[in-house]
Amino acid sequence: MTQVPMTVVGAQQLREELEHLKHTKRPAISQAIAEARELGDLKENAEYHAAREEQGLCEARVRDIESKLSTAQVIDVTKIPNNGRVIFGATVTILNVETDEEVTYRIVGDDEADLKQRMISVNSPIARSLVGKELDDVVVVKAPGGEVEYEIIEVEYK
Repeated sequence: MTQVPMTVVGAQQLREELEHLKHTKRPAISQAIAEARELGDLKENAEYHAAREEQGLCEARVRDIESKLSTAQVIDVTKIPNNGRVIFGATVTILNVETDEEVTYRIVGDDEADLKQRMISVNSPIARSLVGKELDDVVVVKAPGGEVEYEIIEVEYK
């Protein structure tokens, strides 16, 4: 089975969501189903069907999270000595060589990626270009709009 890289924070968020689903949402859905059953005929009972559908979605999400956690390779970048090399979990500040625009990204797993929070997937074109490079290296990223050159100006393991 292939292991999928995940940060400590990402794994913790999934565990918290799983805990919430199992111990808060499941009982609430079971209660809603019980209350809907008391209303009578199940064939035409919209509340019952809605609660059963919500139960199915909840159980699917539980299975999805359990599967992700079972294949996760949790990497704590803070325990790795910083040698200036870009690795999974690193926070990297890059400078667009043409526009002098600086941007900082954290390289995370696919499920953790959130561009609004500047967290990019390890499988994204930018991250693939950066991983393995070192501080002060210039990398060429093949973007949909063409090739863009970036200089790595800071690498943090936090």
